[in-house]
Amino acid sequence: MKRFFSLILAAVMLISFTVFSHSEDKNLTFRDGKFRILVLSDTQDDHHPAPDMLNLVEQAIKEATPDLIVFTGDLVEDSRAGDFGIDDEPFREGVAVEKDGEIDKEKTFENVRTAAKAVLDIFEASGVPFAIVQGNNDYKVAVSNEEWLELYNNYSNSLTFDESDDAGGRIDYHLEIKGSDGSDKFNLWIMDTGRNGMNEDQIDWYKRKSSEIRESNGGEPVPAIEFQHIQPADVGNLFVECSPFDEGARAKGMKFYRLDPEKAAGYNFFAYAPCEPTPLFKAWKEQGDVIGSYFGHQHIEGFTGTYDGIEMGFNYGAEMAKPGPYGYRLITLNENDLTNYENEMFTYEGSVKTENAHFKKQADTPYKDLGSLKYILGIGNFLWSMITVIIDLFV
Repeated sequence: MKRFFSLILAAVMLISFTVFSHSEDKNLTFRDGKFRILVLSDTQDDHHPAPDMLNLVEQAIKEATPDLIVFTGDLVEDSRAGDFGIDDEPFREGVAVEKDGEIDKEKTFENVRTAAKAVLDIFEASGVPFAIVQGNNDYKVAVSNEEWLELYNNYSNSLTFDESDDAGGRIDYHLEIKGSDGSDKFNLWIMDTGRNGMNEDQIDWYKRKSSEIRESNGGEPVPAIEFQHIQPADVGNLFVECSPFDEGARAKGMKFYRLDPEKAAGYNFFAYAPCEPTPLFKAWKEQGDVIGSYFGHQHIEGFTGTYDGIEMGFNYGAEMAKPGPYGYRLITLNENDLTNYENEMFTYEGSVKTENAHFKKQADTPYKDLGSLKYILGIGNFLWSMITVIIDLFV
């Protein structure tokens, strides 16, 4: 019996050492020529976390076996209407506690710590390094970015820090992924869009830092992927104006748009209108390093496409108090072909309650030629689009 317990203790110590060793090694490195990035977003929960949200996070890490977790914002929900029984506190969602019309900072922060811990503990237990992107809801709970950083960095495998010098104190930084030869092979830009988008100071910082990296790389840009919470308007350039009778048609204003089949594929709920390149997009092109950009915020958008050489895509959310789809994105970089990476999306199906929770790989099928049937379906498209217009107004 003594020998049995000794073996158990040795096994536990070995497992603990393995996790600790992984989390203490903060150097991101290609292993066997690959580097896998698990992208999660918008858990947006409170101090009564939904079991399915926690299960989604835990199972995604187990299935994806990533080298890095990137969380693209909205770790907590500030305050909203009821959740209809998805957790142990029905009909209420959010960490914010009000007193005399103001947020009670002490009680709210206590709830924030509990809500964040539920997710970050899973990250820590995995031993996988993780990087956090700030979301707009994370700004609505009377918690400063300094307090958020202190909270994140209680975890030994957190890579989150503030590197930029913008006046607003946004949390912007970059992470280097080293090749098998020890050289800097790839960059990740983590940018903070605050409550409504990126500011000029941040873009200036990115350009300066990108130029420094290029100079130290012999004048050649180091390929990079950028992560942010709120999408840039440039995502609209993955869409094309269309007829209300076309499959995938969505209304925006008085016009209809759908994903341009020559540029993009996936699932979309809303329409986004084409636009002139934003200052951020122009900076990416000027620096020549960013080959992809991914964002959260909208929860139910799960499409990816390429405009002017830069891939852009939404990440599904994980907040069970809002309608799905829910899921994750998995990016697999190839050390020998950095600009051609694998990019897969998986949706969360079933539930913990019904004991059938699982992930399904998203198949991005092209639009079909519906023939004369398109006129019948067009009526449905039109009504559906009107619904999205109403929701868009409230959002």
